[in-house]
Amino acid sequence: MERGAGVGGRDEMMMTSGATGRIVPVFRSVLSRRALLRLAVAVQTLFLWLLLLVDRRRRAGPDASPSSEAGSGKTRRRRMAAEEEDVRRRRALAEEVVMEEDDAEGERGTRWATFLVPGARRNALFCRLWAPAAAEMRGILVIIHGLNEHSGRYLHFAEQLTTCGFGVYAMDWIGHGGSDGLHGYVPSLDYVIEDIEVLLDKIMEENPGVPCFLLGHSTGGAVVLKASLYPHIRERLEGIILTSPAIRVKPAHPIVGAVAPIFSLVAPKFQFKGANKRGIPVSRDPAALLAKYSDPLVYTGPIRVRTGHEILRISSFLLHNLKKVTIPFMVLHGTADRVTDPLASQDLYNEAASRHKDIRLYDGFLHDLLFEPERDEIGAEIIDWMDRTLRLQTV
Repeated sequence: MERGAGVGGRDEMMMTSGATGRIVPVFRSVLSRRALLRLAVAVQTLFLWLLLLVDRRRRAGPDASPSSEAGSGKTRRRRMAAEEEDVRRRRALAEEVVMEEDDAEGERGTRWATFLVPGARRNALFCRLWAPAAAEMRGILVIIHGLNEHSGRYLHFAEQLTTCGFGVYAMDWIGHGGSDGLHGYVPSLDYVIEDIEVLLDKIMEENPGVPCFLLGHSTGGAVVLKASLYPHIRERLEGIILTSPAIRVKPAHPIVGAVAPIFSLVAPKFQFKGANKRGIPVSRDPAALLAKYSDPLVYTGPIRVRTGHEILRISSFLLHNLKKVTIPFMVLHGTADRVTDPLASQDLYNEAASRHKDIRLYDGFLHDLLFEPERDEIGAEIIDWMDRTLRLQTV
């Protein structure tokens, strides 16, 4: 999901994001071209839905032979076995991810661990912990990664945090990294929120009294922002940090938005072959870009229908609820981001009811801010904001 590089201009939309911030009237006249296009899309959607419904009934009808039913059962079992094997492979790779950077002085300033947590649906969630080796944690940051990536990518930022006395927990979403589920498939982003709540329960139990923050990147930022709107989650947090959040997202083509709700029900794992552009520049650091797109735990295949529909759903929800945001937050965005919309972050800052809020717009920076050449400076700004927020809580 992509937009042109400029922020204030009228760039051509490439894949998503509504960066112009304008609402164009749908009907200029009863028989306008846009109205006819939408009518054609609706008719085509209904036709496709009827075809899928008839095909399903035909295959599962009363005349279906026992042999065909047995074949269908075998196919499902083969798919489940293949998915389970892929989870085992990804979990082994996740365990092999380096958890500490080389220290020139040979000293370990960070203790770390990986562990599994039973999710809200008893699905195994692969999690990571980094903590200061020789001191108590003065705060905890929980990192929620973006779509298609995984928690192990945040090692450098985690060590920057532990050096400043903060502990770090990070969780792989369902279908991501070392967690259960089909790779790159998210049946519901609300599941991710429920799993975050499970992880927070564990963190609070293990670290009573330690203040806690949530950080979400990209779609993870949208998830964290929505989670903060639930009072029982909001009351556990000192604040949230959002890097390049996916707040305003549009489908690549009108037909995608029209078809997705139906297809997400009848063919949720179907992949839109043209809906994902592999290798979109997300960092100005060539090494970081190469590392991301060569990482076997980063999903680079076409987006699945249900996952794409979930992103559109959460975006719509957030845009209708920005004024309800009351939690302290910091939002950071690059003005040249081609994946998510920096103007939506500005809208969040302008409309949110939070008394303590901050925004950083980095001129010319791309999507993965914590992997840009200036990553240390950006990390330091986040840490400084958490420090200031903690001081405000004690006043």
